[in-house]
Amino acid sequence: MNAKHPITDSIERHSLALGSGELDEQQINLHIRPLFSRSLQYSQNVIYLANHSLGRALDQTENDVKEGLGHWYTDRENAWDMWLEEVAAFRQRVATLIHAPKSDCVVPKTSAGQGLRTILNCYDQPIKVITSADEFNSIDHILKVYAQRGRIHLKRIEPKINRYYQIEDFLKAIQEGTELVVVSMVLFTTGQLLSDLPSLIKAAHDQGAKVLLDLYHAVGIVPVDVADLDIDFAIGGSYKYLRGGPGASWLYLHPRHLDGTLETLDSGWFAQANPFAFERHQSPQLADGGNRFLESTPAILPFYQARAGLKFTLSIGIDRLHRYSLQQQKDLEELLQNNGIPFLGRMEERGAFIAIPHQQAQLIADRLENNGVICDAREGLLRFCPDLLNTREELIIAVEKLAEIQNQLR
Repeated sequence: MNAKHPITDSIERHSLALGSGELDEQQINLHIRPLFSRSLQYSQNVIYLANHSLGRALDQTENDVKEGLGHWYTDRENAWDMWLEEVAAFRQRVATLIHAPKSDCVVPKTSAGQGLRTILNCYDQPIKVITSADEFNSIDHILKVYAQRGRIHLKRIEPKINRYYQIEDFLKAIQEGTELVVVSMVLFTTGQLLSDLPSLIKAAHDQGAKVLLDLYHAVGIVPVDVADLDIDFAIGGSYKYLRGGPGASWLYLHPRHLDGTLETLDSGWFAQANPFAFERHQSPQLADGGNRFLESTPAILPFYQARAGLKFTLSIGIDRLHRYSLQQQKDLEELLQNNGIPFLGRMEERGAFIAIPHQQAQLIADRLENNGVICDAREGLLRFCPDLLNTREELIIAVEKLAEIQNQLR
């Protein structure tokens, strides 16, 4: 074990010490910041507002990864037993977080894009797919590649009002014979939260279409209930608000799609009924339920990498984290308004970050970084995303620096 970073304090112990009340800065400083001492140590002179991108890691994450490695070093004959226990724990934690009916509905993937391809490759004939023009680059790219190869007929819906989507933008396209709708709960460009999703999903189902929901910019910071939404499929991962880094992603399938009628070309030996029996049948013998959507030998360390972030989120409580995020957005809105800086949307229309339109958004992001404020820019939008580790003082300083830079560019 690294002598500088011994076994860390228990996430659960610190969470319990918070009590059941609302989060506030004093309690966070006392009970939560100690769990992130390494991330905070290496950014003492930096205000990190890119929490919508790469979430800050807990101290415990290093020890969890070392545990996974330890099985390889010390218990190779039984390593797979231990590793598969961790995979099962990952599936259960994700299922709990998104209110999946059972952990079997959660299929581990190395990326959200892999989950999308799994579903697209269930269709033997080209299908009509509609999506928004604001899906994350990976999802957008995969859909365009499938369309170019003639595997799908793709229609991308553009927003009509101030870069924000209305349910009506999708309804006409759905009624024209769509088989699959692919859309984000929170759009990565503008941060818009599609609050009328139940109506969209019902409209799709009424027309016989299935819906795949991208939860990557929602899960971990916005309450998600896939069972209540009656969603067919969902994709997500731990890279952002779940503080688990890359590689720990997943595909959710509604139980109605686990009855064996849905099969994908994206398969491998882990999708077999009894993979470690190494039997060779004349035809594929797929596992029951969600395991039939597994593929070849999975990467194991990402599940250890994701453990601390998932435990932290579940221990603090997603509703409480969401309410604190809304309070920070309110504070940030007031600071921006006081400095005459326009931004998109209202709190109830957003996920966790505020998008600030500017023709020179990338230049501003670069100058902010030179001034110790880390954010990012996408398609003419500057993105500010505080999380519970950010103090109000940091938000004040960040907006002051933003105002100063914008005034210099006028």
